[in-house]
Amino acid sequence: MGIPVKAPPNRLPEPEALNSGLSAVLGGGGSSIRILDRAPAIWASTYPSEVVTCEVAGSSVLKLYCKYMAGLRYESFGHRGGVPYEIEVYRRVLASLPVSVPTFYGAYEEPGTGDVWLILEYLDQSLRVTKGPQPESVVQAARWLGRFHAANEDRVSGADVGFLNLYDAPYYVGWSRRTLRFASELRPAFPWLETLCGRFEECIDVLLSSPPTIVHGEFYPHNILLSNDQIYPIDWESAAIAAGEIDLATLTEAWKPEHRRQCEVVYQEARWGGATPAGFEHRLAAARLYFCFRWMGEQPEWTLGAGNREYFEQMRVSGEELGLI
Repeated sequence: MGIPVKAPPNRLPEPEALNSGLSAVLGGGGSSIRILDRAPAIWASTYPSEVVTCEVAGSSVLKLYCKYMAGLRYESFGHRGGVPYEIEVYRRVLASLPVSVPTFYGAYEEPGTGDVWLILEYLDQSLRVTKGPQPESVVQAARWLGRFHAANEDRVSGADVGFLNLYDAPYYVGWSRRTLRFASELRPAFPWLETLCGRFEECIDVLLSSPPTIVHGEFYPHNILLSNDQIYPIDWESAAIAAGEIDLATLTEAWKPEHRRQCEVVYQEARWGGATPAGFEHRLAAARLYFCFRWMGEQPEWTLGAGNREYFEQMRVSGEELGLI
């Protein structure tokens, strides 16, 4: 589910600049590019994006998804890395893996501004996982996730992924403390909140005890596409090294208990082949609690918004499950 991020301003490049940028990416500056069509992207993003259909060198026609930095920054206190960061995820993390991801065509840096563009394959006739047949689609995403985490466990200490953010103790503690600060006027309604935020530090070792892997960071169904019966996660701005249970917690948020359980079983089989490390359920509960803090510690207006009170109920449930309140 997650909290919808406000749509970015419409800062798309002018036609001449778009032509020059795509020529540099697709033809090394030597091939001629003809723009046939451009339209706003239907995939939600924190940055301006569009779908561009172009003809390359008078022959092949490509349909591209173009995301633009456009002078914007959404660092989110160490959670997001922005378009330059996402480009490196495609180059250095995803390119070498045997998993389904949109084709990465390249990146372009605007002269003068230094802002960058991310150029990907546009997946025609794709659906968000939430629009596919259920629970089959979300279970399929859980299987993809388990395989992805398994493939990356041995990579986390490698130099090629050293640029990734690392979720460590200060990172986790920061989100609970921000939540408590932003929610100060809500404490009468949630008298257990101060205790829960204070004791969350006891859970950090639980999250750090999981075999670390590379996580998407916001593996919500709205960030996952289904195309030709294949799973394609998008929006990798929040990729990091952390406990894989964090991605599973976001994928299964708000689903029925029986569907959540299906996803958990399929994930464990795909990642560990049935040899699940001890404490999995405990870590998953801690991951769900972390993500409540992650959203409620983002912006005060989100914390206080009446439409987000369900996160406080999730905090209470997870806190009781973990024995913190």
